[in-house]
Amino acid sequence: MTTIVFDTLTCTWTTPEEQTALLRLDGDLDHSCSAEFAELIATRLAATPGLRTLRLDCGALGRCDTSGLSALLMTRRHTEAAGVVLRLDNRGAALERLLGVTGTRYYLTGEAAADRERRDT
Repeated sequence: MTTIVFDTLTCTWTTPEEQTALLRLDGDLDHSCSAEFAELIATRLAATPGLRTLRLDCGALGRCDTSGLSALLMTRRHTEAAGVVLRLDNRGAALERLLGVTGTRYYLTGEAAADRERRDT
């Protein structure tokens, strides 16, 4: 387990399974740490060649501003280029709204809004 602390965000990287990494996000993914967050993802992907799935646990994620969203989009690009599946787990209402308003839900999660609503009922 590795913990990385940025200004407003703490990230904890674990590998619970051989080909799966879990990155827990605690705090705000915003302009103060978005560039460093994107760099962390790129570095970790390069250092973990057998990785097949990256799960971002967003359960303790507070605010995600447009810089944070940009970092998530960059994360998606990095994972796709590495052949790694990206999962956004435990998304709160604020993140769901941001993904819906910006039209990025399907790109980042692979699920349409209707799929999420059916699953949550």
